[in-house]
Amino acid sequence: MAQFMDVHHGMVGITAEGLKEAHDADLAIQGEERVNFMQAWADPATGVVYCLSEAPSAEAVQRIHERAGHPADEIHAVPLQV
Repeated sequence: MAQFMDVHHGMVGITAEGLKEAHDADLAIQGEERVNFMQAWADPATGVVYCLSEAPSAEAVQRIHERAGHPADEIHAVPLQV
């Protein structure tokens, strides 16, 4: 399964609780698209949120995020890691 890093903008002031709620919303339905959201990070000052997932496609990642109420602004494949 491929890995993807997606980016959300405009979430200025997000709290740890808000990040967990958004992540939990993804986790609740991720299996319907065979997505596995692994980790999420946020910078409340800039409003940027990053999510790392394994999925069959970037489109599957976006469908889950859209249904959970927070579509990604960018989704990048992560083909290499160390």
